[in-house]
Amino acid sequence: MTNLHELTTEQDWKKVQEQASSDKPVLVFKHSTSCPISADAYKQFNAFIETDQGQELTTAYVKVIESRPVSNQIAEDLDVVHKSPQIFLLQNGEVKWTESHWNITQESIEKALQS
Repeated sequence: MTNLHELTTEQDWKKVQEQASSDKPVLVFKHSTSCPISADAYKQFNAFIETDQGQELTTAYVKVIESRPVSNQIAEDLDVVHKSPQIFLLQNGEVKWTESHWNITQESIEKALQS
């Protein structure tokens, strides 16, 4: 059973952002439902969250087309240029790691959590 939350409102995002203020890492994935690269990255993201390590994290995703205001708010709050697909590792209220497109793999996520 995963701990995956879809962010459909800015309030959903604020809740996840508050969780990221603690020392427990939070993974957030920005997903374009019309992009084949994003579909592959989403599979990699889901493969990771099904692992034991993934089960220990709070994980969330936003569909960038369907929930554009939330996607825009994430980019603004994190002070990052929007990309999709895009993944963020948040901890202590800041971005500890981010990656996009083909660089989003189960292995890259695992490595980011080790550092």
